[in-house]
Amino acid sequence: MSDPGAPGSRARPAAGSLVDGARLALTTFSVLPLRAGRVDRASAGVAMAGAPLVGGLLGAVLAGVALGLRELAAPALVLGAATVALGLALTRGLHIDGLADTVDGLGSYADRDRALQITKSPEVGPFGVAAIVLSLLVQAAGVAALAGRPATAALVGIVVATATGRLAVAWACRRGVPAARPEGLGALVAGTVGVASAVAGTLAVAALAVLAVPARPWQGPLAVLLAVGGSALVRRHAVRRLGGITGDVLGALVEVATGVAYLVLVLG
Repeated sequence: MSDPGAPGSRARPAAGSLVDGARLALTTFSVLPLRAGRVDRASAGVAMAGAPLVGGLLGAVLAGVALGLRELAAPALVLGAATVALGLALTRGLHIDGLADTVDGLGSYADRDRALQITKSPEVGPFGVAAIVLSLLVQAAGVAALAGRPATAALVGIVVATATGRLAVAWACRRGVPAARPEGLGALVAGTVGVASAVAGTLAVAALAVLAVPARPWQGPLAVLLAVGGSALVRRHAVRRLGGITGDVLGALVEVATGVAYLVLVLG
């Protein structure tokens, strides 16, 4: 995940910040060619709190493609891989890149400063390559499995998994979580989301997830909670090793939470 912007003062969102925040959310979490508005901590807070909504919209697009490929009798492996590839294209691959950089840095056993340097390196090490492969495999298999369910359950499942990935970002940007650097995306968004906003987003995604597994309505909300919890463990480890969050860490959390959500949704 790239690191645009610079930190500003914490402010309560106003009407203008809501519009600017919506633009920032769409341009950060998708390739929509919108004109950038004001970028400050107020708009960043709106963008990070609204990240699950953008994820849900992206998930709806991916679900439509997956169901379309199902109607064309595409093999499950092709369906899953094509849908995940489209997701990479629609996000410029920023999140998977952040996952690789973060895993390389955390797996280096280097001190904080050196680990941060590794996360900024354009090179991808063996840990990063393995993380990319495993993440894409889990997501492609998850999409393929969900596409075999009734259309509504398949649609909701893919939307929920994609939204949950971005929900992890909202929790990572809650107040009390520091930034690893004084500049970059992490510094811009760290501490900008209130706990109430993160809880509200979680409840909304979990409520929708009830429809993802018709025979076991509890399994969808459980997938959301486990994905958020799993990403929280990764976030805590990153804060301990790196000193806080960065744009790369946020990208890694998207991929971790999305993968866990898919995994739990398709079990059983």
